[in-house]
Amino acid sequence: MTRLPDLSSLDEILEVDLPKPDTGATKAARRRQAELTKPPGSLGRLEELAVFLAGWRGTERPGIDTAQALVFAGNHGVCVQGVNPFPQAVTALMVANFEAGGAAINQLCRVAGADLRVVALDLDRPTADFTQAPAMSAAECLNAFRRGAASVDPEADIVILGEMGIGNSTVSAALAHAAFGGEAADWVGRGTGSDDAGLARKRRVVAEGVARHVGLDPLAQLAALGGREQAALCGAVTAARLAGIPVLLDGYICTAAVAPLATARPALLDHCLVAHRSAEPGHAKLCEMMGKTPILDLGMALGEGTGAALALNVLRGAVACHNGMATFAEAGIG
Repeated sequence: MTRLPDLSSLDEILEVDLPKPDTGATKAARRRQAELTKPPGSLGRLEELAVFLAGWRGTERPGIDTAQALVFAGNHGVCVQGVNPFPQAVTALMVANFEAGGAAINQLCRVAGADLRVVALDLDRPTADFTQAPAMSAAECLNAFRRGAASVDPEADIVILGEMGIGNSTVSAALAHAAFGGEAADWVGRGTGSDDAGLARKRRVVAEGVARHVGLDPLAQLAALGGREQAALCGAVTAARLAGIPVLLDGYICTAAVAPLATARPALLDHCLVAHRSAEPGHAKLCEMMGKTPILDLGMALGEGTGAALALNVLRGAVACHNGMATFAEAGIG
């Protein structure tokens, strides 16, 4: 297990040695899948997911004894541009709801057997409006990255990631647009319920923000256009990678948060699965650009890590079949 070094700048993660999946465990898991009492490939993606987990956990028969769910929350200065119909005070109110157990993510974590932790990131101090200045300084971005990394339980078998932040669908669209180009309209959706005028405003704001910060390298884009929760998500993903822990990213917000990592060093995301395809229109395009196929497609766009918590149940099913089914030899078949 490798721990995240004490970084003096985000650029240093481009030079960190990245653990890779255990090829011996991967091959052994594939052999086992071929011997189980079923036609080859008949469990579809469950087979692929079981082998994926075996490789990253370094064992032919991986378990999911400890599942950690992390939800990072932040506030965004770009909200002064009127990109969200709700006030930023809702972020703190929702964090309180998470802590009281009253949100969807609480219910889904309980069903999935995940330990939920909510990390609020300076909610009383929103980032700067990225249409006027960088959202964060390099130091602020690095600090949020470190806080995300420090939140990861090194003993977890899997980490599921979610977020909360009024305005962060606008931030996500900006990060995706900066990373993968196209037009602002390709990446902007209605978020928490923008009307047609609000949608047009979001598109304009995203286009202006990306144009203002054009030409930056990917990790500088994270500071210029992202928020504290996006930087924390990048930190958590990196720390999990160094610990050899697979990650379930939630929907559009989480996937867009790590887009700077995908363009700076694509291998940083090899241990990540996208839990579900968000109803936000930019998510399918983003997953395609990043080479990720979401596990679920349920028309969800809530955030909070809810899709990731649901997908954890799919992974538990994949592991149960992989570990518990009899082989043809054990069953006396063939």
